Amino acid sequence: MRFLPKVRCLFPYVLFIPAVIFLTYTGPVTVRYLEGLIPMDKCPLLPGQTLQKGDPIDASLDLWSRRDVQTCTYWGAPVMWEGMFDPEAYDLEHRKRGSSVALTVFAVGRYLDAYLTEFLRSAEQHFMPGLPVTYYVFTDAPERVAEVRLGAGRVLEVVQVQRQQRWQDVSMMRMRAIADAIDSRIRHRHPYVFCLDVDQVFAGRFGSEALGESVALLHAFYYHRPRAFYTYDRNPASAARMEGPGDFYYHAAVFGGSWQSVRNLTEACYRGVVDDKRKGVEALWQDESHLNKYFWLHKPSKVLSPEYCWARHVGYRGDIHVTRLLWAEKHYDTLRYPAGQ
Repeated sequence: MRFLPKVRCLFPYVLFIPAVIFLTYTGPVTVRYLEGLIPMDKCPLLPGQTLQKGDPIDASLDLWSRRDVQTCTYWGAPVMWEGMFDPEAYDLEHRKRGSSVALTVFAVGRYLDAYLTEFLRSAEQHFMPGLPVTYYVFTDAPERVAEVRLGAGRVLEVVQVQRQQRWQDVSMMRMRAIADAIDSRIRHRHPYVFCLDVDQVFAGRFGSEALGESVALLHAFYYHRPRAFYTYDRNPASAARMEGPGDFYYHAAVFGGSWQSVRNLTEACYRGVVDDKRKGVEALWQDESHLNKYFWLHKPSKVLSPEYCWARHVGYRGDIHVTRLLWAEKHYDTLRYPAGQ
């Protein structure tokens, strides 16, 4: 019997070793599948209640049509999932308002030839159908932007930017370029702005239901994970440092809102980048780290589910009923250029 305490101490290790062996052979796909079994938080409203804050049209959302996912936040923002909204009602309301959208996208270096044309073609099929849209393509090679047939009310403008020495600097400096474009062009033409990465392809409706005062996106890799596993920047020297637990992990591949809100966000993120450079530090995930800090301090008025930017290699998830925007195949080894190339 005196050996019993020792056996009990060894028991967790006996379970741990087979688990490690199992995950070693089955790989990250299994881990992501198991993550999908972790339930999300739930909307804190009572059944039958509707949202009282934000855009009045969001009060029409059926928050209880999706009991498998979180459909609203504790601060009263909707989390948009398939089955919650009537797309025709949203489109009709925004046409009545005369809504129009600026879509910014950066196609710098090798990313231009690899992704831009398919991005624009798919956007013409699925992005904000029925609304006027101006595509603002930021590039260091305007002469290489291919012609894409655009529908009525759709316009493409090319904005030349200076090429940065590192892809990380392209990622971070886009915040300054977007803020400048809002001041000089967008604010006079469009009430709404969406900012997207170019290495993505639209696969389904990405419509007016996504519009709001301040819009953030749940990262496809993190929305089922416990907060302890979010990769926020924790470096005390960085302006992006998260001092609190956070709400969600947001993906910088998609964000938007009114031009005023997007300008405030991009200005704040740019100031954080400049402050970090002055101190000789760089946030863990560059502009995404600064964006997560901003949305922790300034809660978004609308949150998009991972349907609005899905990665196929996450694997099967029962709560993803449609995919509206997909990560394109990544070729970081050939597309992300080193200094001087």
